[in-house]
Amino acid sequence: MSIGLALLVSADPVAVQQFSHALQELSISPDVCQDATVAIHLLNRRKFDAVIVDLQLGEQFGVILDEARLSPSNRTAVTFAIGGSDAGATAAFHKRTGFVFERPLSTQSIRGTLKPAYGLILRERRRYFRCPVAIPVKIVRQNAADVRCYSVNLSEGGMAVSTFVPLVAGEDVKVQFTLPEHNVPFLVESKICWWKTGHLGVRFVSLSGERKSELQDWLSQKLEEMLPEFVARKFQTADDCSMPTSGR
Repeated sequence: MSIGLALLVSADPVAVQQFSHALQELSISPDVCQDATVAIHLLNRRKFDAVIVDLQLGEQFGVILDEARLSPSNRTAVTFAIGGSDAGATAAFHKRTGFVFERPLSTQSIRGTLKPAYGLILRERRRYFRCPVAIPVKIVRQNAADVRCYSVNLSEGGMAVSTFVPLVAGEDVKVQFTLPEHNVPFLVESKICWWKTGHLGVRFVSLSGERKSELQDWLSQKLEEMLPEFVARKFQTADDCSMPTSGR
């Protein structure tokens, strides 16, 4: 199972092979293309946790990066450049606070750049991560009886629940639930987003900073538990600057 998704844009088959292997080692699935047209199409259709673009694409590099920054779903993705022969372009990307893979590329150099960025990729993944979980939920309505149901999944921004009560999209409600292994219940000002037979979607409208942090921490823990063991071992020692070289 992949923990994240990366857009990899390069016309260099050797680089594509090297990056695909390195990303898969970290349980990140690469979506590969060779030019700006296809890349922009993908950026408008999918959510990526990381965007990796080859500076050897010339002007297309800037077009792709700008499109990612303008994309509602990908503007916060972690961005990387694969260094090219133009030292000025490489330096310019460094100033935009992105990560740069310097050429000549090697398995170890790619791993060395991915490692410090991995936490940022996981944080980006957590922002829209929907954790499958079945917990009791009470939906408190203003002028109707409370609805008692169970969650289907939970994210930072809301939840999906299982119920046959036909609530109306746009209805303001309060949602009460308690995270597994926690004692204090959440009571969140929310809005019904959608309803279809058997399920409805709830968007959180107001969540205090303390409760938001509590939810983020819980989601982060659940996301990390999904990491394959061989990936988790790579990041157990924070001060280990070198990635393992096995599996080349």
